[in-house]
Amino acid sequence: MSATLFQGKSIRVESLGDGLAELCFDRENDGINKLDKRTVAELGQAVAVIEQDETIRGALVSSAKDVFIVGADITEFGAMFQLTADEIAVFNGVQNRVFTALETLRVPSVVAINGFALGGGLECALACDFRVMSATAQVGLPEVKLGLFPGFGGTVRLPRVANAQVAIDWIASGAPSKAEAARAAGVVDEITAPEALREAALKLLRKAVAGEADWKSRRATKDSALPLSVEHAGALFAAGREKVAKQSPKHQPAALAAVEVMEAAASQGREGALLLEARGFGAICKTQAASSLVQIFLNDQVLKKKFKAHARNARPLKQAAVLGAGIMGGGIAYTSALRGTPVLMKDIQQKQLDLGTGEAQKLLVRQVKSGRLKQETADAVLASIRPQLDYAGFEQVDAVVEAVVESIKVKHAVLTELENVLRDDAVIASNTSSLRIDDLAAPLKRPENFVGMHFFNPVPMMPLVEVIRGSCTSDVAASTIVGYGVAMGKTPIVVKDCPGFLVNRILTPYMLAFSHLVADGADFVAVDQAMEAFGWPMGPAYLNDVIGLDTAVHVNRIISDGYPDRMKWTWAYSGELLVNMGRLGQKNGFGYYRYETDPAGKPKKRVAADTYELLKAVQPNGKRDFSAQEIVDRMMLPLIVEGARALEDGIVGSAIELDMALLLGLGLPQYLGGVLKYADWLGLDRVVSLSDRYAVLGPMYQVPQKLREMAARGERYYP
Repeated sequence: MSATLFQGKSIRVESLGDGLAELCFDRENDGINKLDKRTVAELGQAVAVIEQDETIRGALVSSAKDVFIVGADITEFGAMFQLTADEIAVFNGVQNRVFTALETLRVPSVVAINGFALGGGLECALACDFRVMSATAQVGLPEVKLGLFPGFGGTVRLPRVANAQVAIDWIASGAPSKAEAARAAGVVDEITAPEALREAALKLLRKAVAGEADWKSRRATKDSALPLSVEHAGALFAAGREKVAKQSPKHQPAALAAVEVMEAAASQGREGALLLEARGFGAICKTQAASSLVQIFLNDQVLKKKFKAHARNARPLKQAAVLGAGIMGGGIAYTSALRGTPVLMKDIQQKQLDLGTGEAQKLLVRQVKSGRLKQETADAVLASIRPQLDYAGFEQVDAVVEAVVESIKVKHAVLTELENVLRDDAVIASNTSSLRIDDLAAPLKRPENFVGMHFFNPVPMMPLVEVIRGSCTSDVAASTIVGYGVAMGKTPIVVKDCPGFLVNRILTPYMLAFSHLVADGADFVAVDQAMEAFGWPMGPAYLNDVIGLDTAVHVNRIISDGYPDRMKWTWAYSGELLVNMGRLGQKNGFGYYRYETDPAGKPKKRVAADTYELLKAVQPNGKRDFSAQEIVDRMMLPLIVEGARALEDGIVGSAIELDMALLLGLGLPQYLGGVLKYADWLGLDRVVSLSDRYAVLGPMYQVPQKLREMAARGERYYP
């Protein structure tokens, strides 16, 4: 019979008889285990109980949950980030004593890894002598995805348990590994069927207790320097640094810092190596990337809770329809069907239906070729998209996405016709990027069932969808479309109706800031280079070309007309000039850049000298050199200002939703965490100072009064 030797809120220790004890992670009132402060403290107490009980000869470490340990409690990171780097290092060192105590128990230990052992979960497992893993489990150290690296001894133990190359690869990538890969890498010792995990771990533990499995030599290895010559270590880590530097996202230094910490610690024993890890961890915690990426993770959790609340309020959605085929309609239909919601796809032209069906087929062929789908699954997905020229079956539809041309006259005609063939409770969602929802709803009999659903191109790839509430849109209709967006694998952000909605409204001042810089004499290539160095995937000139200069100018004009007090441009607009010269961007080979097709069939850009000649017409004072910092300030400040205004106007419910929309819809650099998180990082007092410096450029650069007041009070958008 077992006897309880220790009982906490996250951990218990039980005697199993025959000199064996089980340290079991079983977090109270939770479906998972995580390493928060309480759990780490209890781990220390539990290990002490085992250490002090001389009747115990071996320890099994296990989990009573479906997972082992998913990692640290990320909600506690905010408080930790408020400490100095030195204070974090000391705090980390104190917590690490617990894992060292587990590692140096006077008796052997075996861990049974089920489900997931990620981050601190794997670090805890590495502190044990042997690791037995379920065949269905996964292990990994994903901290770099949060802008961090392992801080519970992962950079010390992984290279000594496996080898330095495995540690570099696993820690720098942050990717999880399945059981076979983990065993091949030397990270785990045995793999077993899930139902046999506990007994397999106990069997290995008994062998260790009997001296048949050499646990003492393993400990000696983990307490020593890496078994590498100076030359070998230098070459290995140099190659690692070079590879990681090439692969790491801009302004995310965690992976490279981890490699440097492991290199410095290679010649150290455990205590010296752990000290280096703690110091490095303290430093990386103070980076902008860590603060932002952790905030993004927490923001994502907040959004998931909101989606659950919407799900409770939504109508069931079993059958959908798309009105308007073509590339856009086909992409929407494909995305819906791929995720399990069948679609009727209607158009008035057979060629448009063929185009939409062809788009879905093309996307499914890619899925099959990549191995993500089996052919029979792809066939079933395509069969669940029903192209048609009439409204047959629409009386059974729960929601329709209208995706016809961006003309209010056409949309009015289509929407009123559509409303007459639907059930009274069916929801209509208009995929519009520029037309107001209230204007579109004007002729409808049931405007409460009407909502905007703005997809971003290309639909299958872009994760964001804006769900736009008109003044009459019901809570149920909005929640139903949020639920549909989630079912499609998207991140839906609910916004209020206004010109440009949220993302395009905030992007417009950024685009106008670029044209203003060019008008003031800036080299468009220098602007692109500065913004790409800042972290954007492409600079604004290139972005205009990719969007299509005619489209970009048209959208900027529409949205600027909605905010004439601050977005009406008073300078010669280079985009308009180029469009008038027939230069539409990538689509016709000429824009700010000139485009030629490479051997792979992709457009390749090059700088064309004639662009500079053309731009002289919009640069009355000639060319002027701007520093990279001035370019960044002039480009980013209007984003912050308009983001602050949109939040103040109640267009979106929170800073979290606003920032996540921009990250997902614009490709805003991840390390910024969003425009309002970026404002917090700069400090709102600095934002106000920049606003005052650039106020001469116009209202786009002038912060709203509320932001000025927040700065005066020392407040932030995030706690």
